[in-house]
Amino acid sequence: MSSQKKLDQLINSLEKHIEHHEIVNPNVSKANIAWHIDHSFKVVNNVILALQSSDSTLYKNNFSLLGKLFFTLGFFPRGKAKAPKHVKPPEVILKEDLLNQLQEARVHINIIPNLDKNAFFKHPLFGDINKKRVHRFLELHTNHHLKIINAITAKAK
Repeated sequence: MSSQKKLDQLINSLEKHIEHHEIVNPNVSKANIAWHIDHSFKVVNNVILALQSSDSTLYKNNFSLLGKLFFTLGFFPRGKAKAPKHVKPPEVILKEDLLNQLQEARVHINIIPNLDKNAFFKHPLFGDINKKRVHRFLELHTNHHLKIINAITAKAK
């Protein structure tokens, strides 16, 4: 399956959880499902906006050992990283805002194939992530939050 299709599927999975956005389970996460969805969409949208506005001539192949490790293992450990301020959800997350961000994410992921190969964004732990690695990053990050969402819903039943 293409990375574009995987990303589409992950976005669709987030969408299916919007109806349960208010569910919380403190044994799994301090945040409710809406927080994880909102954060995931903010990351997708902000990463792609950063790629679009980046100067590809400034890209450095400085991908960290930590990044290589997590990308190879195929997951991010829970509770180890803190979301940067610009991708942190607000105190109150409205269903309407989630739906708007969903539509934006769908548009944005279709932009990736048209970007310069060295369009990039700076990740605080992994270094510069260019177009070649961005699908993998977004897949791992979104899947990380979907696992948490699934754990919240499983424990809530």
